[in-house]
Amino acid sequence: MTDSTSIPDVQNSADRRQIAINKVGIKDILHPVQVKDRTGKVQHTVANFNMYVDLPHHFKGTHMSRFVEILNSHEHEITVESFKVMLSEMTERLDAECGHIEMRFTYFVNKKAPESGVESLLDYDVTFIGARENNKNCVAIKVIVPVTSLCPCSKKISDYGAHNQRSHVTVNVRTNGFVWIEDIIDIVEAEASCELYSLLKRPDEKVVTERAYDNPKFVEDMVRDVAARLNDDDRITAYTLESENFESIHNHSAYALIENDKTKA
Repeated sequence: MTDSTSIPDVQNSADRRQIAINKVGIKDILHPVQVKDRTGKVQHTVANFNMYVDLPHHFKGTHMSRFVEILNSHEHEITVESFKVMLSEMTERLDAECGHIEMRFTYFVNKKAPESGVESLLDYDVTFIGARENNKNCVAIKVIVPVTSLCPCSKKISDYGAHNQRSHVTVNVRTNGFVWIEDIIDIVEAEASCELYSLLKRPDEKVVTERAYDNPKFVEDMVRDVAARLNDDDRITAYTLESENFESIHNHSAYALIENDKTKA
């Protein structure tokens, strides 16, 4: 067996170009994770990880294998707190001042149809975004929530009917307290024209169609109404909120964005 101490460590050699690197690491590595949900159960899913650290100007390279080693040492339940631990461990093991981890995964919520009560799983796109700098960790949660929006103008000017579309509302929040992923989803779905379901029977289709018709929203209405809820939630310290309506009568999307950092208010 070859003695590892006898093999040259090229990455750790000196670099004379005097140029530091802001982010260096690995992208798009898949790894199984366990995420606890609001019901107390654990969801087994697969996450896509991006992991980076800064590199001082005098080092030639970072040790890429250590990123994978850190991932494999965290096979148990992933929470915001354990995510912070992973951030700290990564910067320490790679002798870095700053670190960044992005963990993107599919999250499922069991939903009951509004009339029949039939249950089905709806999928949501979730990302944990972590940064460590000056020995402090900052973690944000981004959730993409698909909803229905119905056009108020179409409803007003049409003799019958109104066009509606599926919309993606993206909420990226920083918090000062614990927030379930479902809490964010609930806020968005409550302010949409109507929420989505994977499985609907005919009585359910009638309910969701009429609910959307009775609750028309422009893309501007969507972000303002959700922003008002986020502003009133003391657990939320900052957010970026986007809504994109995939228009059904145009070949383009309608889009709106609101950003608010309450710590600077």
